[in-house]
Parts: sequence; C-alpha cells; structure tokens
Amino acid sequence: MAQITIDPITRLEGHGKIEIFLTDEGDVDNVYFQVPELRGFEKFCEGRPVEELPSIVTKICGVCPGCHHMAAGKAVDAVYDVEPTPTAKKLRELFYMAHFVHSHIAHFYALAAPDFVVGPDADPAKRNILGVIEVVGKEIGTEVIKQRRLAQEIQALLGGHQTHVVMNIPGGVRKGLTTTDRDDIIKKAEGFIGFSKFSLKLFEDVVLGNNTYLDIILNGPYQLKLHSMGLVDEKNKVNFYDGKVRVVNTLGIEHCKYAPDEYMDYVAERVEKWSYLKFPYLKKKGWHGFVDGELSGVYHATPLSRLNAADGMATPLAQKEYEKMYEILGGKPVHHTLAMHWARLVEMLYASERLLELANDPEITGKDLRTKVTHIKGEGVGVVEAQRGTLTHHYWTDERGIVTKANIIVGTTNNNAAICMSLKKAAQGLINKETEVTNGILNMIEMAFRAYDPCFSCATHARKGEMSLTVNLRDPSGTIIKTISR
Repeated sequence: MAQITIDPITRLEGHGKIEIFLTDEGDVDNVYFQVPELRGFEKFCEGRPVEELPSIVTKICGVCPGCHHMAAGKAVDAVYDVEPTPTAKKLRELFYMAHFVHSHIAHFYALAAPDFVVGPDADPAKRNILGVIEVVGKEIGTEVIKQRRLAQEIQALLGGHQTHVVMNIPGGVRKGLTTTDRDDIIKKAEGFIGFSKFSLKLFEDVVLGNNTYLDIILNGPYQLKLHSMGLVDEKNKVNFYDGKVRVVNTLGIEHCKYAPDEYMDYVAERVEKWSYLKFPYLKKKGWHGFVDGELSGVYHATPLSRLNAADGMATPLAQKEYEKMYEILGGKPVHHTLAMHWARLVEMLYASERLLELANDPEITGKDLRTKVTHIKGEGVGVVEAQRGTLTHHYWTDERGIVTKANIIVGTTNNNAAICMSLKKAAQGLINKETEVTNGILNMIEMAFRAYDPCFSCATHARKGEMSLTVNLRDPSGTIIKTISR
C-alpha cells in the first residue's frame, strides 16, 4: 500500500501532519490527520490558586490568548459564585470584540487568502501573505497590518497586554476605561467596520467573481453534513461572549440548547491512539465513527457553524451580509467547508459593529468594576466562542480555591473529527489512480483543514497527563530493526 505524507502541514498554529494511504490501484483508502505535539495544560493548572488561571492559560496559545483569558475568567467567577458588574462585563466583551477583529483579519489575509488571491496551485514561494500583497497591492497590505495593530492596541489598553492578558479578576476587571480612551476606541471601531466591508467586497470580487473558485466551494470535495454548534443570546442571535450553546442538526433544526455548566450532559470526549487530540461528539447521538449525516454524533464549531446554529446576527450590517451569504449558497444550513472563510468575514463585521455599540454604551466608562467575593462554590464552567469554535473551561477546586482538576475543550478539539473527515473527503476527491500528485493537489487537500483555522497548541491535551512514547531503532539503511513503546 503506497503512502503520501504531508509533513508539516502549513499555515496553521501548532504542528500536524497528514498521512494518506493509497490502495494498490492508486485510489485513496484512508487519511489520518495526526497531531504529534502534546501540551497538557490541564495538568499545569492543578495545584494553583484558581484566580491565577486566567493569566496562566493565556500561555496556551499566542494566537488566541484572549479567548482562554475570557473563558477562564468566567469559570473563576463561577467557582466563586459571583456575577461581574454590568460595566465589567461590557469591558470584557469590548476587549473580546477587538480580539476577534484582530484574529479574523490574520486568518483571512495571511492564512486563507493565499489560496484564493494567489491561487491554490500557485508556486509555494508565492502562496503566502507576501504573494497576496503582490496581487492586491502594498496599499491594501499596509491597511491589513494597520487594522490588526489598532485591534492589538485596544487589547493592550484593556487587557494590560495584547498577549499576556491580566484583565479579569474574580467578579470583575482590574481597571476601567477613561472617556478619552473610549473616544479613541470609537474611531478605531468605525475603521474596523469600513475595513470589514472592504474585505467582504474583496471576497465577492476575487472569490465569488471567479467561476473556478466558486465551483471549488460549491462543487469541490469540500462538503460535510454535520451538526452545527455555536453560542447564542436570548433571541438565538450570534454572541461571542455570553449566552447558551445551541446545536442544530444537519437540517438546521435545534438538537439541543444548554447552559455552560450543563455541557457534560450533551458533549462527550473520546481518544484515538493515533492522535493526542481528543474527539468530542454529541452524547445523545452517540459515537458512530468518522461519518457524517443526521445519525452521526460528529459536530463542528466554526464561524460557519455559529451562523448555522443561530437565527441571525445581532447587528444590522452583519445581518445583511448573513442573509446575502445564505441566499447565494442556497439557504440554511450550509455544509460547504470553504464557506467558513465567508462566514468569518461576516463575523468580523459583527465584531466591529458590536465593538462600536459597546464603546458608545454609557456604562462602559462606569466606575463599578468588581462584585465582592463572599464565598467559594468550588466548581465553575466558563464558555465563550473562540475564533476557532466553542471554548469551554471547567475547574474544580478545594475549599481554599486550589485547583484539583481542570478540563478544557477548545474550538479545534470540537472540530477534530470534522477536520479528519474533511481531509479524507478532499483527498478522495482529488487523488485517484489517474492523478499526478502535485504540490498544488496537496495544497488543495490542506485547504480542507485550513478552513477551520485550527490551533493545535490550544487543542492537544491528555486526560491524565500521560504521554506515550515510541522509539524506532533503524540500521544504516533506514530499516527499522527494533521498536520500543511506552
């Protein structure tokens, strides 16, 4: 049986490889998406005062530290059974919307755009952010860098640092917002809205206006019928910071809707021996393997799934783009994997609008920043929508607030099974006995996982902190003469 290895896979956060196994006839038999790195942050959390965790978990990942900070902050609030003040909650969400803008700009322009702006089968030396700038021009490239910088400035202002965030404390936040800083944020938010609209127009012109690209999205090997997960507000509109988790089935009908502390009633996790990344699934559906369809327990938690799971967007401009996307793609729910890039831009517009709404809220400059902690409950769950999917932090403590156990389910963990299935479907659709396997073909297979904007540093955890080890001893010719496993 022949084997094709893509190692390392590119334009992602972390490390991973794809193993493609071919039949003797040259068709794709199976595909394994392997994550060989281990982080194990749950074990690092044990033995620490729980109020330290919001700052510790930002070290999980330099791409989405704000997500872990917010989920941890909410989990710590729950451990101490305290509700932050209205001003504190709005300041947290204000920070978080800037974090979303920053991350979505990075993914679209640096990670996704090379495949569409430069071309999926372009020279790898050109298929990168510099190649994108060469096509769209230095002026647009400069604007991309500028808008990301401005979003980072908001995060640094509110969070104490754009990456090593120290904003959240039990029951609130460390510092408030001055009217001068608020006015500056308003100007930046207005700029984000304009840039989001520009990015959607660019997507319309370059991607939707190209029949070849549109055909790849609609008719290429990039479709999976999966259940969709996302956080929604009381009106079932998309919300990144607060609300309940809603799951709709492959037809768009609500499967379940649960509060953060109920997640274990609806989501279970399993382990496969060939990956350090766990495989969550819907508990009431059960695990039936790596299959899609209504009977499957596999779900995805992505920008597209958030839009599928919601009844709409909570801001007017994003709502118009939401309606436009579903009209062009044939209605809800959408199961085209590459449409995640479009959904991501709709979300960027929503985050920009929500940022402006919060900055204009009179309470945002309030002085009541923290609710006093009076007792400890000893267990708490915090859920937010990370850019890469629903993020859950669950902490258990003793009576002194020392962490005894932690469980973290990140966006990419939610999507692990879906990524594996997407890769297999792409490989089977692109490779057969007649295919000359070129770099372009391999990149188009990578496009299947790249749509999920995966973050493997976040996602690779072990339940008990144990790490298996395999050592292959080879002779000078490279032949394995002995294997030792632990």
